[in-house]
Amino acid sequence: MRIANGFLATIVALGIMGAAFAPPARAATIAIVNNDGVGEGFNDPTVVAPVGGNPGTTVGAQRLFVFQYAANIWGALLPSTVQIDVRAQFNPQTCTATSAVLGSAGPISAFSNFGGAPFTNHWYHVAEANKLAGLDLDAANPDINATFNSNLNGAATCLGGTGWYLGVDGVEGTNIELLPVVLHELGHGLGFSTISNGSTGAYNTGLPAIFDKFLYDATTGQHWDSGTTQAQRAASSISCGNLRWDGPSVVAGSGILGPRPNLHVSAPIVADMQVGEAAFGSPISSGPFTGPVTYVNDGVAAPSVNDACEALAPASLLGQIALVDRGTCGFVIKVKNCQDAGAIAVIVADNAAGCPPGGLGGADPTITIPSVRVTQADGNTLKANLAGLTVTLAVDGSLKAGADAAGRVLMYSPNPFQGGSSVSHWDVSATPNLLMEPAINNNLSSSVDLTLNQMSDIGWLDPATPIFVAPGHVMTGADGVRIEFYSGKALEGTWTAYRMNDGVWDAIGSPEIQGKGMLILKDMSVRPGQTYSYRLGAVDNTTGASSYSEVVTVTIPTSSVGFALEAARNPAGRELTMAYTLPGVSPARLSLYNVAGRALRSIDLTGMGVGRHTIDLGAGISLAPGTYFVRLVQGDRTATRPVVVQ
Repeated sequence: MRIANGFLATIVALGIMGAAFAPPARAATIAIVNNDGVGEGFNDPTVVAPVGGNPGTTVGAQRLFVFQYAANIWGALLPSTVQIDVRAQFNPQTCTATSAVLGSAGPISAFSNFGGAPFTNHWYHVAEANKLAGLDLDAANPDINATFNSNLNGAATCLGGTGWYLGVDGVEGTNIELLPVVLHELGHGLGFSTISNGSTGAYNTGLPAIFDKFLYDATTGQHWDSGTTQAQRAASSISCGNLRWDGPSVVAGSGILGPRPNLHVSAPIVADMQVGEAAFGSPISSGPFTGPVTYVNDGVAAPSVNDACEALAPASLLGQIALVDRGTCGFVIKVKNCQDAGAIAVIVADNAAGCPPGGLGGADPTITIPSVRVTQADGNTLKANLAGLTVTLAVDGSLKAGADAAGRVLMYSPNPFQGGSSVSHWDVSATPNLLMEPAINNNLSSSVDLTLNQMSDIGWLDPATPIFVAPGHVMTGADGVRIEFYSGKALEGTWTAYRMNDGVWDAIGSPEIQGKGMLILKDMSVRPGQTYSYRLGAVDNTTGASSYSEVVTVTIPTSSVGFALEAARNPAGRELTMAYTLPGVSPARLSLYNVAGRALRSIDLTGMGVGRHTIDLGAGISLAPGTYFVRLVQGDRTATRPVVVQ
């Protein structure tokens, strides 16, 4: 059974880093079918210099290189004996000075009840259906259609002059890197999307997609493909975090998510609420901040006495956490008025229905207290329990940012529904940011993170799939080796890392396990100039059966780049971009301190790889004018630089 399908998904994306690799023999072949006309898109003859690892000498050649680069990453991770064809083109798409459609993609067709389908009466995107069937079910057509915006060319009318960055090194600057956009959209075409109508909950021609099998509605306790009505599916698509992915691979891999910024209510009720943090003031990670809550009254009734848009009586909020309504004036005005009245933190409650709560935008270096935003519904809950209301703002290590307590990862289900984004993306609350969020951030890498686990859940990776190396994830430096492996196997067994010594596989310890799918082998006992071979082994604790990964052979460099922390522009602006160089793969950390020695931000650089990197230490925090210190530490090496914020 076959269905033609033309849905598209749009994203706004930023950079992602990649590295060249040779796909293993088990890799699927993903071919780009150039659908552009003469002189446009992939055929644009404009002469350009090679950039960021892209050897192309024309705009068209560089675009095609990026597409094939992304296709090779996915091909190396997903096994198939049937070639996957992607019909791709650059066409003018919507673009204004402040917003744009960057790209869109989806399967050209879908199949159900074919030979080899693990589940009957479910639609499968054609590329996966071909893999499972072992033959091309729609040989007359490509498998995925992908369109990208040709208007993103540096014109001032499109995102203020932003253009595509066609390098693959993640150094896109103020431009938008094409690589992550292609990786993301190929993910949709390969299987990360529902074919059902998310806004109405209707099945396409009466059948659910395999994607729907793992969409869990926490309100009904049912999955989209069984037990829910059309109306219930429509409701869960705007349920603000109640729509979750509960496939076993994703649940097991949710351990990669970090702790959640949280508002914990301890009295008179007990509740945890999702918050959006302010771009100014202290981050709540510098807390916790605990105190009684006061619903602010500024004495001016038009339009609301509770919006804190007017100056408050001195010391009227001393030691209190202020609760204020959104609207009338800017966030920084509200928070500054509360701070001047002695508040230790501020909660801004939305004045209209919607979710998830956004952050608080603005900048004011004189604000030093934390502030957060909550939904209108959560704000109403707080207002209904003001007597004795006590809360704590903190980063809660017991809660995962982007998952529930059972490890089910939240799907993007904002209210109101957002066509092209809702349901078929991870929720934006995930930390670290994930490839398949509706907006891709520039702190991602070429790892496809939990998306590989999702592909495993829907059937791309058989549980017996051998362990294999992720493309671009073999890192060597003069101080050691770091290799990232993926596996389709369950990780309940006993895992061992091995190194070949004089023809014998010697155990060198256990790999670090990061949920289902990723295992990290580290070896810091190496010598420059020597060649080493590694592999992983697993023993099933139930059957005693053993299995091994492919062998990875690396040569340790005889010399390495230097360890360095470069001076920032002095005085620095609000974008505190630092450049640093790592000579090895051992753990490293970059930290920002104030003059009192208090750490304002500390970033784990493990896995960044050898070489020069840049990072914005000021992103998401507000720095008052003054002197700060940046410190880079790796092993016994330390470098410190002062920076002046004006």
